[in-house]
Amino acid sequence: MRKYLTLSEVKELLTNEREKRELNNLQKAALMHAEEFAKLKPEDAAKLVDELMELDFVTERHAVKLADILPIHPDQVRAVYAKEKIVLPPEDIKKILDIVAKYI
Repeated sequence: MRKYLTLSEVKELLTNEREKRELNNLQKAALMHAEEFAKLKPEDAAKLVDELMELDFVTERHAVKLADILPIHPDQVRAVYAKEKIVLPPEDIKKILDIVAKYI
């Protein structure tokens, strides 16, 4: 089973692992990236993902990506869905932005 992790969760996991042992180069790079770009606490990111997934058009993968980038503009939301060529109506984009705004 695949579990998607937010950058905040990755940061927490790798930080905990670094306390136990030396990380390899890939893990160090991933930790540096997560430290630079993770904007929320892991528990807040998890709440945001859960809240986004309550919307029937948001998958776990999309919710995690949205929690990582914390979009503030409709174009940022559209970019998350662009790969699958999914076009969300403006009212769905607004729902996403309204939920994300509570965590910024």
